[in-house]
Parts: sequence; C-alpha cells; structure tokens
Amino acid sequence: MQEFGNWRHMKSAPKDGSRILVTIRPVEQGAADVDVAYWAKADQFGIEGWRAVDSSPGCIIGYADPELKCWMPLPTANLGSMRPDPWEGEDEEQLDGSGI
Repeated sequence: MQEFGNWRHMKSAPKDGSRILVTIRPVEQGAADVDVAYWAKADQFGIEGWRAVDSSPGCIIGYADPELKCWMPLPTANLGSMRPDPWEGEDEEQLDGSGI
C-alpha cells in the first residue's frame, strides 16, 4: 500500500484483505467516524464486503459500500526509533525496585 496521508476514493481501496482506515458517512444515529476495516471474501460467517477489524465470527460488523466515504492506508510504525536502549546498569535491583 501507499504512504499514510491523504484520503482516497473507495473505488481505489485494496480488496486483498489489507487493513485500512475508512471514513464512515454521517447518519441519523451519529456523526461521521473513522474505523479500521478490511475487504472480506464470502465465508461461512458472512457475505463478501467491507468488515470492521473488530468483527468476530459471532458478531460481524459489515459496511455497505454507500456507508463508506473514503479510505487511507494505516500508518506504519518506525520501530527503530521507538525501541528503548537496553539496560546497561550495574545494579539489577534497580530494575524492579529495591525489594524492600
């Protein structure tokens, strides 16, 4: 998928099972919202279409095409910059407290 950044038309959304951010259109029940979704092929749990990532076999949250306005790729984490340096101290008691 492409870089994170701009919203795109749903016609260009990947239908390969990739997780993406989607904008859900506003309805009487609530304002517009953002969710993480993926395209699911038909299976024993439901028909082909967009599903919320937090769906489960007993509770499928599906979106009809008109409900979704646009999409964008999920941001990627730069794990190299988020990883802490390893512990290099001498006194291991400092790791979890003194034990008193």
